[in-house]
Amino acid sequence: MAKLISKTYGEALFELAMEQEKADQFLEEVTQLLVVLEQNPEFDKLMNHPKISKAEKVDVMEKVFADKASKELVGFLVLILQKERYKELRAILQYFIQKVKEVKGIGPAVVTTPMELSEIQKKQIEEKLLQTTSYKTMEMTYQVDESLIGGMVIRIGDRVVDSSVKTKLEELTKQLRQIQLQS
Repeated sequence: MAKLISKTYGEALFELAMEQEKADQFLEEVTQLLVVLEQNPEFDKLMNHPKISKAEKVDVMEKVFADKASKELVGFLVLILQKERYKELRAILQYFIQKVKEVKGIGPAVVTTPMELSEIQKKQIEEKLLQTTSYKTMEMTYQVDESLIGGMVIRIGDRVVDSSVKTKLEELTKQLRQIQLQS
């Protein structure tokens, strides 16, 4: 249900941004809004408090963000409050960011390796991903997981390419177990 809500509202915000040709502006504002929300967990408590009326929450929302965001985004936030969807706000905003990046050809990639990569290696991986995908630019995130032993795992959206030694060993172990069971 929450996924459907985030998609519905995220899509509505995306369509508004595209109609008004403000995708870049909204993207920047939404990104900043997520940072502000992350740094201020008390704000979430206030907006989710059952004893504070909807009207008071709307008033607080308008006052806090009036000079920090466009009137369209503030209006959208007020709508979220009025429809009692504040708990899904982060998911809605994440969906919006994903849609804008999709349209702009920005690919989010998470590369996990067993050791830290050099800048040259990182650049080579990014170039290879740009060649093998339809993205114009990549947003790269690198992680280290020593349990991989060797190779790497690349995640782009919901696609995963796993060439780690750990996974190959696990697959080999499964194959050996099947051979032993059949004997």
